[in-house]
Amino acid sequence: MREKDIGLSRNAMIIKKIIKRTLGFLLAMFILSVGVFYLARLAPGDPLQSFYGDAVESMTTQELDAARTRLGLDGPIYLQYIKWIGNAAQGEFGLSLKYKTPAMDVVSPLIGNTLILGGTAYILVFLFATLLALFCAMHEDTLIDRIICKVGTAAYYIPPFWLGVVLVLLFSINLKWLPSSGAYDIGKAGDVISRIRHMILPLIVMILSHLWYYAYMIRNKLLDEVRKDYVLLAKSKGCTKREIVLRHCLRNVAPTIVSIMAISIPHVLSGTYIAESVFNYPGIGALAVQSAKYHDYNLLMLVVLITGVLVILSSIIAQSINEVIDPRMKLTEVPAWRKKAASSSSL
Repeated sequence: MREKDIGLSRNAMIIKKIIKRTLGFLLAMFILSVGVFYLARLAPGDPLQSFYGDAVESMTTQELDAARTRLGLDGPIYLQYIKWIGNAAQGEFGLSLKYKTPAMDVVSPLIGNTLILGGTAYILVFLFATLLALFCAMHEDTLIDRIICKVGTAAYYIPPFWLGVVLVLLFSINLKWLPSSGAYDIGKAGDVISRIRHMILPLIVMILSHLWYYAYMIRNKLLDEVRKDYVLLAKSKGCTKREIVLRHCLRNVAPTIVSIMAISIPHVLSGTYIAESVFNYPGIGALAVQSAKYHDYNLLMLVVLITGVLVILSSIIAQSINEVIDPRMKLTEVPAWRKKAASSSSL
């Protein structure tokens, strides 16, 4: 019976944690949506210009008022938000003012392009960053380590826009080896080779812009582990530095790497948006810039919400993974069932 009570208490804790994180996620999304909604509408500019173009200049006051009512741009901002959030809860995100089609129809074809580019860059950045950090940690304070540190720091401070332009001039215009824009050749959306060729230059920019930043952090964490007492004990037993770093230090630093990967989502995602703008890559990053430029409120809100979901969910998932990898990351509060079990065992 006691084991059954312990099992029920564990399940209750899990359910409580899930509810707590779900409520936190919903609250964060609500605050994000309110902030973006108000800031977008308080920004200077007329969204009717995006929908009607130059015809706005010849419209009468009555026609302008009727147009705002038709597009849901009339009334106080808080009433506009209440109406928008009600429709969004039902999966209706409104009409794109620039493209004159439902905002979801505009975003849907582009989400895959951004996820492919951003996801590939994300994996490669942390794969290379971890390998580079391991190499530097195993060759600490050697000539090659100092060279990598200096070159990596210099590469990190190269502006992505400038680097992108240089790569386009070199590999697209002069050498004509790689395409300078787009996600694939016309009519070849399903051609994997075409997609890879179009991603090479954006990936180079994104990897060089982020690689050393994360490699340096992982390197420092590894070096902190190398200087701990258990490493001295392992060395006294005849273990080589390579074995210690790979078998022990890397495992202990793994939760930190996962945490860094989680908090890096906004950083890498912003790099994806920059790469999309530089290389005219069709994705939600370039779409976000256009929607803000043309005051396309509904499209901007949808793109921001998608970005917010990716960022917040990644943080929640990373926290859960950390608790599995390292139990010390769990809440310090001792559950009631554990206190009860401890007291009964002492008897």
